[in-house]
Amino acid sequence: MTRLCEASAIHMCTRYISPEQGAIERAWHIGRDNSEAWLRQVFGVELFPRQTGPFLRRSRGDVEGFSLELVAGRWGLIPPFAVSPDVKFATYNARSEEMASKASFRDAWARGQRCIIPATAFYEPNWETGRNVWWRFQRADGEPWGLAGLWHRWVDRRSGAVHESYTMLTLHANGHPLMGRMHKPEVDPATRQPLPPDQQDKRSVIPIEQGDVGQWLAGTVAEAQALLKVPQMDLFDAAPEPSDKPPPRS
Repeated sequence: MTRLCEASAIHMCTRYISPEQGAIERAWHIGRDNSEAWLRQVFGVELFPRQTGPFLRRSRGDVEGFSLELVAGRWGLIPPFAVSPDVKFATYNARSEEMASKASFRDAWARGQRCIIPATAFYEPNWETGRNVWWRFQRADGEPWGLAGLWHRWVDRRSGAVHESYTMLTLHANGHPLMGRMHKPEVDPATRQPLPPDQQDKRSVIPIEQGDVGQWLAGTVAEAQALLKVPQMDLFDAAPEPSDKPPPRS
């Protein structure tokens, strides 16, 4: 599998479960009057790239102070240069080491268009047995994850239709005792053998803890950059997905 232009095609997060609306409101202390009118099916469901999911951002109406708004948008950021909201290439994950230079993400990053993606659980593939075994990652404290992301509000110049969208940030995690075990090993194109461990590019999502939400959403670029860290091991309640669960959609 070749690497896509905006993210690794191998080391992506492509499945997660959104919390129920009430759980999001309780965890981030947000009221229903801060939420847009939207479809119920974005809550409490398993989401895949290009589907509509919920995310939190600093309210666009804030001039001074700080408040949150809950938004529904496409999981897969629609770049400013897009000619259609149906973006064909992969923008549902953004490599945090490259987002400042990648055309799809650099404007959102530079403009502080950062968001929190609520997740009850996310899933990653483990290939240690020689086949794909999906692992489910929840928080050990039972709270929802708040995963780092970027958002963009794309307006169709022909119709005037507004399309919200977001991407989930990832970070290099080769040395992580858990996230470094996930995903199918990359192979040398010449020998078809797995690359050495130090040449792999294992990836991790990036949780933003409750005490850091203000810094992530409203801080400077440098302040936000300081929060881009792989999760500590004590945050995780992780295990292989039960074998009796139907396989995920492709």
